[in-house]
Formats: sequence, C-alpha cells, structure tokens
Amino acid sequence: MKESDDVSFDGIFIHVLVIELQKKLLHGRIQKVHQPYSQEIVLVIRANSQNYQLLLSSHPNYARVQLTGMQYRNPETPSSFVMVLRKYLEGAILEAIEQVENDRILHFTFSHRNELGDLQDIVLIVEIMSRHSTIILLNKKTGKILDAIKHVGFTQNTYRTILPGAKYLTPPKLKGKNPFILQDLEIFEILSTAQDLSVRFLQQNFQGFACDTAEELVYRLKRKPNEKLSVWHNFFASLNFKKPSLYENNGKEWFTPVAFLSLGRAKTIFSSLNELLEAFFTEKSEKDRVKQQVGDLLHRVKIKRKKNQEKLKKLQVALKDTKNAEDYRRKGELLTTFMTQVPKGCEFVELKNYYKEDSTIKIALKSYLSPNQNAQKYFQKYQKLKKAVRIVKDQIEQTKQEILYLESVESQLELATMVEIPLIFEELQVEGYIKVQQKKQKREKPSQPAQFQASDGTKILVGKNNLQNDHLTLKIGQKSDYWLHAKNIPGSHVIVKSDHPSDKTLTQAGMLAAYYSKYRSSAQVPVDVVQVKNIRKPKGAKAGFVIYKGQKTILVTPSKEMIDQLKK
Repeated sequence: MKESDDVSFDGIFIHVLVIELQKKLLHGRIQKVHQPYSQEIVLVIRANSQNYQLLLSSHPNYARVQLTGMQYRNPETPSSFVMVLRKYLEGAILEAIEQVENDRILHFTFSHRNELGDLQDIVLIVEIMSRHSTIILLNKKTGKILDAIKHVGFTQNTYRTILPGAKYLTPPKLKGKNPFILQDLEIFEILSTAQDLSVRFLQQNFQGFACDTAEELVYRLKRKPNEKLSVWHNFFASLNFKKPSLYENNGKEWFTPVAFLSLGRAKTIFSSLNELLEAFFTEKSEKDRVKQQVGDLLHRVKIKRKKNQEKLKKLQVALKDTKNAEDYRRKGELLTTFMTQVPKGCEFVELKNYYKEDSTIKIALKSYLSPNQNAQKYFQKYQKLKKAVRIVKDQIEQTKQEILYLESVESQLELATMVEIPLIFEELQVEGYIKVQQKKQKREKPSQPAQFQASDGTKILVGKNNLQNDHLTLKIGQKSDYWLHAKNIPGSHVIVKSDHPSDKTLTQAGMLAAYYSKYRSSAQVPVDVVQVKNIRKPKGAKAGFVIYKGQKTILVTPSKEMIDQLKK
C-alpha cells in the first residue's frame, strides 16, 4: 500500500481543507508561478494583503495541496508546463476552490484576460490519486486540456488521455454517496442495512473515507450502537471545529483534521490544517527529493573515492619497492671497487660485501655490458628510484587529501537539503570533479553558512559544504573566534562568534561539529577546539582543508533534538 493511501488525505480531510483555503485565498491574484520540482507547482497568491505559497503536488507518494513556507530553487530552464501556467495564470484572479463531490479532486477556477482582453475562465485541476496523481490546466468553456504536468497517451491509459488539446474526461466516479449532502433518513437506512459495521462497509457506501478515517467512525459507532445517527452527526459536526492532530505509534505517523478517539493521545495539535500538513509532509517529501537528487551525485563521488583508494594501495606498493634503492647503490659501488675481479660476459658475479662483515654478495650482470657499464646501470637505477621516492610520497599525500575531501563531500551530501545540493554540485565543478557547463549561468549571491544560537545567545556558524567551510574559517571568522571540527574525520567547520565562550557553549558547538560530520551516529565524538588565529590553509590545498595547532579536544554526543533547539 502506498504511503499516500495510509494517511488521511482523503475526501473528508480535503472537504475541511477547502474551507480553510477558501478563507485565505479566494479573490487573490496570482503573482508568480514556479515549478521547483518535476512533480510540484507553487503558486504565489496575493490575498488579504498577504502573500501565500500554494503548493500543488502530483508526487506518487506525497500528492497533496497545501500552503507552504518551504524554500526552493527554481530550475534554470523552466518546463513547458510552467510556461503555459505563467501564460494563463499570472495576474489571474482565483474565483473558486471546489472539491468534486467528496473525492480527492480539487478545482481552482481563475478569471483571466487573454491577449484580446476577453475574460475567460481557466480551471487548474488537482487529482490526488497516488501514482495516478496529476495537475491539469483546462479551458472551462471548451472543456479542452491546455496542458498537464504529466502527459498520458492512449497506450498508457485506455480510459482517457491527458494531452494538450484533448477533451478533459473526469476520473471514474467514486462508489457510494457524498456523506456531506445526505439526509438523515438516507444515512439511517444505509447504516441500518449493515450486518457488520466495518471499514469496508463505510468505504463501499460513502465517498471519501480512507482506512483510518473509516476506522475512527466505526470505532465511535460501535461504542454507541444504539445511537448511530447521533454519533454520525457528532463526528461530522466536529469537523467544523478543527483540531488538526498528528499521531505517532510504532514509528508510524498519522494526521487527522480532528481528534481521533481510536488513535489515543495526539503527539502534536496544530492551529491549522496547513500547519499540520507542513509538519507531516515537509521532511518526508524533502528526504525523498534529496534522495533522488543526491543519488547520482553521491554515486559519482563514491566511485571517485574508491578509485583514489585503489590508487593509494598501488602507490604504497610502489613506495615499498623504492626501498630497494640503497641495494642498487651498494651493488654499483661494490662493482666499481672490485672492477678487476669482475669477468666480462658473465651473468652474475660473487664479490666480498664490505657493508656486511664476513659476507659475500651475488650481483646479477648484463653479459653484453662491460663491468663499468654494469656498475653505471646500478647507479642509474638508484638515482631513478631515489627520485621516485619523493614523487611517490608526494602522490600518496595528495591522494590521501583527495580521499579525505571526497569523504567530506559524501558526509555533506548525506545531510544536504534541496537548497544545499546545487551548492555542493557547484563546489564539485570548481574542484574539477564535474565538467562545467559552457552556457551562461545566472550569477547568484554566495551561499551563507547555517546559523545556530547557543543557549546563552552566542551565535554559532556552521559550514554546509567545503566552499562555505573555507569562506567561514578564512573570511568570516575573526582571529579571536573559536573554531571546532570533528577530530581527524570529514565534517563541517564550526565558528563560535566569541573570544570567551562558556564551556556549555563550546560543548553545544562541539555537538554541531559532531552532528555535521561522518560520525554523527556515534555515541562519543572527539572534537578539536582552537582559536581561528591558529589555523592556516596550505597553498594548493583542496576546499575545506586547513591545518592548525594548539588545539584542545573535547568529547561530545551528537543529538538531533539538541541541534533542533540550537537552530536560530
């Protein structure tokens, strides 16, 4: 079962949500239209002297309609669908928000003047139906589709096509009757015919009940089996006095428009349905989007790291081989010293080894070379290996730094938000891991480190990628500020904006450094603490890499709850 079927974004919830949206948005004007993600549209609506962001999602798991305060970055090139939406909706007035019967279908009707100045009605339809969810722009007069967020041809759906120019056909009508317009006699007759009042019975006879909403009504009806009509009325009357609630049990969450007696005590109660939806969906949908966006990037970084790890192994073997350099020098010197004892045309010679008392050494020779030429060959090999030692050691150090850098990027990607992913992508371009696109890109303000506040009010700054780390430590941090970093592991740079921070503030900053590091799940993480004046960046070092001295090390246990409390 899909997650969207598990939660109560059903006809009952939508009925109440529509009323809330109508109060806030009706007669508002569309200011902007965005499509930050492939399956989601954001309409910026100016209504009641306030700007609202209305999110319309056709995501297969998180399809919904809600007001949102989310931050997002728009794609550089807008999709054809968003261009059509902008043509018909920007400047349009929202005249109506309607639910189709008690189904999960919403119609947003706009009045809009075309190029000739004629007024026309445009309908934006949101169908919330798990993997079949979609958003359709419709000309109300002609009934023809102007465009849709997902195009569906005849080969994909024999019931209807969703393509520009096609006649809009509504989804198959729900079975049962709309519970909001039934008369008492009809309600009583239906409930009285039930041999067993069950979830299935309610869903077959009434529109818009998801499993948990039906379970709640069944629970109430069975508590008072002789007062069915009264219980029914009380349940639907409670929807007029919303009490948006979030429940949690065995790691699973439910959201409801009113308190559900069958679910026990609510984890959180909200002042509006939109606040409830923001709390329930934002983190879930964000994680899902991040997972999709990060997948390819993380794969690239991991492949690069593994290649460097293999390279390091080979370099370490090569370094081990270079340790034979002294043997070649000694053999060359022995051949030079005992030149007269070396016969011509031999493949080896045994000479006295004055480097080791009372011993001889067998030295391989090239039979076609003279004794002196053989000695020079050994000296040449010695010089070559001696030079190779320096080169291999440099390469080993560079490779170790590259592995450390890539591990830090992996760690940052695992905690990245949708806003931060493009910044990490840009960093990888700057460092040469991703090919830079030649097309002109819009210049954007440099991203800023995340801000936190210690319990005593001290400001704490955290770099969320390596370019930010460099900027934070080398530009923003003052010499007297304190700098923290998880010891010997990839992680964020943390700056405490104080020259005399309390031990508690340093501990809280240490928790941030530990949480935004590779070892965020560890029970105890060592964190280095040092003043910024003791930090420097080696010439040519990769982004985020610095060296420091005079540090002290503290042990902290990262806690997400504490991190949330420190967020400014």
